[in-house]
Amino acid sequence: MMTIQQKMYETTVKAVGGRNGYIESSFPELRLDIDTPKEMGGAGGAGTNPEQLFAAGYSACFDSALNMVARMQRVKHEGTEVTATVHFGKVEDAHEQCPYSRATRGNIEVKLNVL
Repeated sequence: MMTIQQKMYETTVKAVGGRNGYIESSFPELRLDIDTPKEMGGAGGAGTNPEQLFAAGYSACFDSALNMVARMQRVKHEGTEVTATVHFGKVEDAHEQCPYSRATRGNIEVKLNVL
């Protein structure tokens, strides 16, 4: 069983309108439009989507970890680059099928509050 450690950092982001809305946080200020890709039946739009955001976060975090390990092991390099690819399959039941929920199940604490 995993132990919850003391928080080093916490952030909150609110999503409004799901795949055809926007996300925002209050500090530091972040607001991005979300659009459903054409491949998923949406209009396409200029906005981002949850899969792009997950890939961005994962690749940035992994690249940071890679650089930390290289420094600790005194591996000389001219820089690193990590590319993450995320694909989306059809989902039926939100929490059981959500790719984010499946990817993090058992790794992080998730609390669902339906209002």
